[in-house]
Amino acid sequence: MAVEPEKVDEKSESIDINREHPEDEDAAASITTASQDGEGRSIDAVPEQLLTPNGIPVDEEAAATTPMERVRSQASSVRSRPLSIVPRLKRRGFLAQLTLVPEVERPYEYPNKVKWTITAFIALAACAAPMGSAIFYPALPDMSKDLQASATVVNLTVALYMLAMSIFPLWWSSFSETLGRRNIYLSSFFLNVVFSLLSGLSVNIGMLIVFRVLSGGAAASVQAVGAGTIADIWEPRERGRAMGYFYLGPLMGPLLAPIIGGALTEGFGWRSTVWFLTAYGAVVFVLVLFCVPETLAKRRPTAAVETSHTNDLSRVSTTLSVQLYTKHAAAWLKRCFLDPLEVIMYLRFPAVAITVYYAAITFGSLYVLNISLQSAFSQAPYSYSAIIIGLLYLPSSLGYFAASMLGGRWIDRIMVRAAEKAQRYDANGKLIYLPEDRMRENAWISATLYPGALIWSGWTLQYGVHWAAPSVANFFFGVGSMLVFSAATTMLTEFMPRRSSSGVALNNFVRNIFSCTGGVVGQPLIDAMGIGWLMTMLGLISWLSGNIAIWLLRKNSRKWREQMDKALNK
Repeated sequence: MAVEPEKVDEKSESIDINREHPEDEDAAASITTASQDGEGRSIDAVPEQLLTPNGIPVDEEAAATTPMERVRSQASSVRSRPLSIVPRLKRRGFLAQLTLVPEVERPYEYPNKVKWTITAFIALAACAAPMGSAIFYPALPDMSKDLQASATVVNLTVALYMLAMSIFPLWWSSFSETLGRRNIYLSSFFLNVVFSLLSGLSVNIGMLIVFRVLSGGAAASVQAVGAGTIADIWEPRERGRAMGYFYLGPLMGPLLAPIIGGALTEGFGWRSTVWFLTAYGAVVFVLVLFCVPETLAKRRPTAAVETSHTNDLSRVSTTLSVQLYTKHAAAWLKRCFLDPLEVIMYLRFPAVAITVYYAAITFGSLYVLNISLQSAFSQAPYSYSAIIIGLLYLPSSLGYFAASMLGGRWIDRIMVRAAEKAQRYDANGKLIYLPEDRMRENAWISATLYPGALIWSGWTLQYGVHWAAPSVANFFFGVGSMLVFSAATTMLTEFMPRRSSSGVALNNFVRNIFSCTGGVVGQPLIDAMGIGWLMTMLGLISWLSGNIAIWLLRKNSRKWREQMDKALNK
């Protein structure tokens, strides 16, 4: 369904920031501001008419007096006007009239209770795709016997699933910027339910692999579009905390799934894991249908282009008609198949490439660690059952939960402190936030914490130390890696505020390639090197990568960001 153009008040007809300052609006890309009172809350509301093409409120005076237009922050806790609810029949998205949470003109103005409700449902949806990869680990031996396939071939049901999770979001994110978030959620999870159901009915390994790839690609839509929804409804000064909670979904999935998969496989066979995924996808579909409204900002209407054939009855030659249809068809094909691949070109920008690499090396480490736990705890001296092994993934989950509860709020406070210390205020005395403010002591600590935990876990597993020792290490790995994930994802949405879903899709693309690689080579490397030396090597690579990435971003982020803004808005 097409996105409706935004209606502008009569009072604002004479004001058009985009036409008066197009170059300023283009340069706005990644600087955000917020007004602060004594308690750190925003106190001013921004007029509805002062909007960028992405619907982000801007400061007219700052735009006129500074070389770069500031994207303003507007707290939902203090408003000077009532919530502007879109009439039920004019709401955007498939079956939008059924939503219990109404669509509003300015998503930033949702009450915090509504924002957290939407965030929670999006996090639950984001759990589906990663859960689908990890839930199969305990079921692989049973699946191999039932479908009469080798262990190597059966492992492709997991490896290719993760590869699909990296590729499909490129298209989901591109479509979400034009079709809207809600349409993408509903269509993708409808397909996920269908393909998961067909996976459970598979009669051979080839059929299973095909439908597993399709179901994983469908569920992966939230990996990119979900972060865009978070950026739609949360202000920059609150976004770090919200992004931390959102990221609990894709991170808790692979850690809880082995427990669920082990219990289901032992009790009902491997196909029960697929039935569980089908039911989970159906629940997410229903939650989105009734509880998640469209949050993508409305686009400004574009001026109609008059043609010489609009108001007359002159005949159009067959050649011209064919040319017009061919041109439209080519534009449609380009938009559907080629434009989504353009997000890969964002890697030419150093700020994006370094941030994505830092998150990807951390995510790849997570999957190597998961394989190491499965390998070590299933053999002597541990020799634990599938259910016990699944329970031993919980320490990492607790680390993710702790970092999400406290880390996001900590990072937001660091941003406020950095802006105040640098005396970055606009003409109205409002704080100016920069994406690189998220890379301070939190980044240095996490860059050492999770690599150290990898080495700690590896050698305690290597020597068969009591299970509590590697479990404590895994808890600290969860804390450190979660700080990296939340900071990196939030920075990408702020480096490219009008392309937030595309930036996160790129991050998802690269990190899932790393996780797929880790899942494929992890066990052979363990057999060749041993868990201790493998984790030492991985820990050192992660430590060097993280610290170099942070140093480069701290030193060059402002310059790189300005260059990126100019290149993207030519």
